[in-house]
Amino acid sequence: MTSLDFAPFDCDNHYYEPVDAFTRFLDPTHASRCVEWVDIGKRTYPVVGGALWRGVANPTFDPVSPPGAMHDYFRGNPDGRQPWDFLAERNPIDPAYRDRGARIATMNEQGLSHIWLFPTLGVLFEELLKHDPGAVALAFTAFNRWLDDDWGLAHQGRIFAAPYLTLADLDWACSEVEWAAAQGARVIVMRPAAPTTAHGQLSPFDPTFDRFWASVVEADLTVVIHAGDSGYSNNGYAPDAFSGQFGSGGWQPTIKTFAIERAAADFVISSVFAKMFDRFPGLRMATVENGAGYLRDAMKKLDVTHSRMPGYFDEHPVDTLRANWWVNPFWEDDIDEIVGLMGADRVIFGSDWPHIEGMPQPLDYVKQLDHFEHDDRKKILYDNVAELTRLDGSTS
Repeated sequence: MTSLDFAPFDCDNHYYEPVDAFTRFLDPTHASRCVEWVDIGKRTYPVVGGALWRGVANPTFDPVSPPGAMHDYFRGNPDGRQPWDFLAERNPIDPAYRDRGARIATMNEQGLSHIWLFPTLGVLFEELLKHDPGAVALAFTAFNRWLDDDWGLAHQGRIFAAPYLTLADLDWACSEVEWAAAQGARVIVMRPAAPTTAHGQLSPFDPTFDRFWASVVEADLTVVIHAGDSGYSNNGYAPDAFSGQFGSGGWQPTIKTFAIERAAADFVISSVFAKMFDRFPGLRMATVENGAGYLRDAMKKLDVTHSRMPGYFDEHPVDTLRANWWVNPFWEDDIDEIVGLMGADRVIFGSDWPHIEGMPQPLDYVKQLDHFEHDDRKKILYDNVAELTRLDGSTS
């Protein structure tokens, strides 16, 4: 493996939420409307918006499968194992998954300079509450205050935890951007989805929301769309509800596995169609843990649309995408293809640590960049995310 003369910046790290992440700062009178917990048998499950949720086998995450447990499965399953066999091992939860001091020590051991830090459960609950936009605002106000309390939004200038934003309530979203900026946030996270408001579902790029996007630009924040439950319908070909569990038998592939890329592609293409970057110069957007396999087809669609609608775009829409979006490929994606499509200055490294589908150790990824020139490798592993985070250029 090529030795590095810098410590990489990992754009995709996660915490495992404690059970009070949504409730510590929530007025108990709103618990039944938002999130509460119940014990059923030997397990504890969340009740979200009044409905029991079992999308994750053990939502307390203690014990939990080790990081990268399914790495070989996503690498092509060379040994032909059943998917659930990869999850047989369970360990007591590591302090680094929930404690920022322990996480800093782990980052030092892993050779990471900085990380962006995202939710695990937090990217799944907006869909379950979307029927009640007021509850969405209440729940994620509480969630973001917990995040700041436990992690901080820029801890030691190394851990950049992203508050969760939603456009379900525009006034709340604008206020929350102001709060996040005041707490030192550098990055915010949303799900790639059209929000459901009190007036129905709208594109996130509808002019109704321009006040929010203007506030993001003014606060100099980077917006990340991160994989989660985007509410996509499988139109009867597979169940719609999110599930992070493998069946106990009879496992078969379904189109549900493509929902993440469908949601990201729709969000990215729609941002260009809506001329968001003409309306809001300086708006920076990154897609994380959504893969990049859709990019070639997305660019083809943008090119065809440009030809069919002469005069609509001020510049070629593919150039707009390349200039304003940063892309974190899945580690199993073809990195050469993605760099060829986007350019090395728009691709960002993320390990998904400590999730089961990510890398066992973040820098296991580095060997996939061995054949790149030093400057391009450093852009992908450090410079691009540092630019998005508005760091001063230090790689120590």
